[in-house]
Amino acid sequence: MTVSVGVIGLGRMAQALIFPLIKRGKLQSADVIGVVGSQSSVSRLTPDLPNGLTVVSASDPRSMDAWNAPVQLLAVKPQQLDAVAECVWPVPSGQSPLLISVLAGVTLERLQSQFPGRACVRAVPNTPCLVGEGLCGLAFAEGVSVQQRQWVKEAFDPVSEVLELPESRLDAFLALTSSGPAYVALVAEAMADGAVAAGLPRDQAHRLAHRTLAGTAALLDQQQLHPAQLKDMVASPGGTTMAALRKLENAGVRTALIEAVIAAADHGRTLR
Repeated sequence: MTVSVGVIGLGRMAQALIFPLIKRGKLQSADVIGVVGSQSSVSRLTPDLPNGLTVVSASDPRSMDAWNAPVQLLAVKPQQLDAVAECVWPVPSGQSPLLISVLAGVTLERLQSQFPGRACVRAVPNTPCLVGEGLCGLAFAEGVSVQQRQWVKEAFDPVSEVLELPESRLDAFLALTSSGPAYVALVAEAMADGAVAAGLPRDQAHRLAHRTLAGTAALLDQQQLHPAQLKDMVASPGGTTMAALRKLENAGVRTALIEAVIAAADHGRTLR
């Protein structure tokens, strides 16, 4: 079969990137082949795939079609990388397929070493890409053509804001944007628990916490407010918000969040 894009690891993030391209007509389903770890995964995924998109297990001979494609999206778990690299065929002379990796902590140097002959790109998307509200940092290795760079940016554009960064900044970018949704989810859960303790029903407390966070993020972004400005807009002298903020400061919430981002960045640097 003729394949334009091979997807190695057709999980949720890969689907969030590929499916919008198909929906917008930038890719044809028949030009995409996905590779997953087992036949059971094939059976589980098949009912939800766009018509015409092929998915096969890694043991299927057709999986090699993914590695022969001019664009290859690598979206397996980082701990699976060595096993995957052992199964890859060499690139034919004169070709330089594009390899886009979304694996956390896997450097361009390692990608080029384990997948020689390919033009490598590190992409760091975050989970809000699943609803078209993501952020994605990109770092390009030497040898990625202008056309390939443009293809990558256009591929991520439907689901995220795209930023091209030096690779040295990707760990900090990941710690804020990729790990960040977990921090926000923890805050949302805690806020809802507090509201339940104060008397709101559980379902209503969760919905109101989510909407409060979403609305606050929109306000900060659309009006380009510094967070301190918004805090001062809400916190009147001697009011309920100031009483709550005192509790948060005494509990070290600000410091804990700062240290969380730093810890995530530091850990990312160990995944080499």
